[in-house]
Amino acid sequence: MSDITAAKEVRLFFYDGKQCDPKKCTGKKLGKFDMAINVKKISQIPASALVLVPTADKVLSREDHEVAERSGLAVLDLSWKATGEDFPRVGRKSKGRSLPFMLAANPVNYGKPFLLSSVEAFGASLIILGHREQAEKILAKFRFGQTFLDLNREPLEEYEKAKNSKEIIEAQALFV
Repeated sequence: MSDITAAKEVRLFFYDGKQCDPKKCTGKKLGKFDMAINVKKISQIPASALVLVPTADKVLSREDHEVAERSGLAVLDLSWKATGEDFPRVGRKSKGRSLPFMLAANPVNYGKPFLLSSVEAFGASLIILGHREQAEKILAKFRFGQTFLDLNREPLEEYEKAKNSKEIIEAQALFV
């Protein structure tokens, strides 16, 4: 990790779709610790931010780090059960990105692929983008944070080394 990457934290934004148990909402908890900004409307996410959307055509990679540092990273805190494949569209200038294969460690979806909590999605994204220290800091606020890192140690190490989306997809093939 370069000194420039280490010096600048990525601003984190989350939209709470109010589809999960508020007591278990990891986005809200990050907001309480001033580690993420809760936006009331999806339109309040910065226009050119990276937005994690499971149905995005492009996977997040290290090549996105400059955009993340400049405009931030956003999670739409919505339930797969409630939205299915119908995740809301993100703004025209924002960049929708998906995450590669990882297993959830949160108590609701433990061991299930791709069903990450907001903090797990943020943590994985930050590691992929080269901000491991920030990822570990936010994950440390949750009992399952270290479990997430341990459960996904090998994939995260491979994704962290990947330079672009193509290499992320190649690395993902090792685990799927």
